[in-house]
Amino acid sequence: MERPPVIGIIGGTGLYELPGLTARQWRKIDSPFGDPSDELLTGRLDGQAVVFLPRHGRGHRIPPDAINYRANIDALKRAGVTTLISVSAVGSLRADLAPGQFVLVDQFIDRTLRGPKSFFGTGLVAHVSLAHPTCAATADAIAAAAVDPIHRGGTYLAMEGPQFSTRAESAMHRQLGCDVIGMTNMPEAKLAREAELCYAVIAMVTDFDCWHPDHDHVNIEDVIRTLHTNADRARALVTAAVPRLAARPTPCPHGCDRALDRALVTAREARDPALVARLDAVAGRVLGQT
Repeated sequence: MERPPVIGIIGGTGLYELPGLTARQWRKIDSPFGDPSDELLTGRLDGQAVVFLPRHGRGHRIPPDAINYRANIDALKRAGVTTLISVSAVGSLRADLAPGQFVLVDQFIDRTLRGPKSFFGTGLVAHVSLAHPTCAATADAIAAAAVDPIHRGGTYLAMEGPQFSTRAESAMHRQLGCDVIGMTNMPEAKLAREAELCYAVIAMVTDFDCWHPDHDHVNIEDVIRTLHTNADRARALVTAAVPRLAARPTPCPHGCDRALDRALVTAREARDPALVARLDAVAGRVLGQT
């Protein structure tokens, strides 16, 4: 049975709430993976069910390396989310991606050290494909809703943080062919795939990292100033994209909502019952079938 579409939005730095929602309600959703970053703001935009989660918590309380990414994704799945838009602040690693511009990221290089990075583990092993870690159909809908130019495609270098890059690191990341750098979209993207969510990233460029000869270090005051401007535009973009996302055909043409169909490896009789119980939201669709 198909679930009705519910659009989830994870707001990153500078985006702690989504105005324009009707029937607004902050809801505490318990997760077996711990506490999410905050309560979830549920409501409707033009009649469409929407769930918003501030990634760092309201007031920006949680640093990137301390976010409970598993609890965040699990809570959103428990709230019925089917499509997830991640809005994230990033540094630019390209001269033509200036502060204020938006990028629809479609690839990642994960250099984070944090963990755990999977819902699965000893007692229930699964391997999902991440060759295409974002949903192209979701990105299509966002791009079609954009009023301002938006860069389609790009590689996001996920760094540990919370410190910014050294110049040597920034130069290395450019040599790797990365386009933007941030601290929060991994392991978020991996977990979204495991949870069978259509996931897309709106990366908001706030600075040139520290590689640029005219911008040799990241000034947090400049970043915050750009963030406020970007956040207003990001809200407008998300609001415009929601009706298009709600109208997308199901099932997902790229298979995001069926990512676990062939991912489970552990034989049924060898599965850890406690882990199976924790995965009732993330993998319940397939655990009862295989």
